[in-house]
Amino acid sequence: MVKKQAPPPKRGNPKAFYLVLAAVAVIGAYFLYMQTRGGSSAASATTIDPNVPLPKAEGYLLGNADAPVQVVEYADFECPVCAYFATITEPDIRKRLVESGQISLRYMHYHIASHPNTWQASMAAACANEQGKFWEMHDAIYNAQDKWAGIATRKPKGVLKDLAGQVGLNVSQWETCFDTQKYQPQLLASQQDAEKRQVRGTPTFIIGSKMIDHNMSYDQFKAYVDTAMASAKAAAPNDSAAKKGT
Repeated sequence: MVKKQAPPPKRGNPKAFYLVLAAVAVIGAYFLYMQTRGGSSAASATTIDPNVPLPKAEGYLLGNADAPVQVVEYADFECPVCAYFATITEPDIRKRLVESGQISLRYMHYHIASHPNTWQASMAAACANEQGKFWEMHDAIYNAQDKWAGIATRKPKGVLKDLAGQVGLNVSQWETCFDTQKYQPQLLASQQDAEKRQVRGTPTFIIGSKMIDHNMSYDQFKAYVDTAMASAKAAAPNDSAAKKGT
């Protein structure tokens, strides 16, 4: 009698195996990023004293300087989460909150040490600001992050120079500014400002009396703005009474 042989074991699905590997790689990269940014994976918001004046670091203002709620963003051009916020969430914030006059948005450089090309990107944007095109360059830099960031190249100037041309800058003037590191003092002042505020990572936002050290959806951002707006309105009668008493 011939014994019936057991069927050979089934082969695993190689496609599924590689999908699992890819998922593990993405998760690992995320936690590595969270470690390098100096924060944690948990969302948090810290209460601060909004009356403490900021140091002499101006950053770049978008919107009305006298808007009821003034938002400060500390960001790193090479930060992937900052790029996500700038390209996905911020367009809604600009259209619905900045253009309506509810908030102003001030961008401040904060350089993460593990990002090798972020200083050059910040300098590229500062030199664009000299020609009145900071926000155009800001958008172009974030949209092209995969082309100039450290994971792609160690020589980002060529890509940044191309972006300068694309946003309509005088490229010769921009290049002279970039090569001489003309705005190094301003970038250092912004870095010191972030350190004074104990910024732990990017992106970090100051909205009213809250410092929020994580990315947000539009709805989350708007909720913080609404709270800050309500606080400002509640304080307004007291301010008026104080002025009458003087």
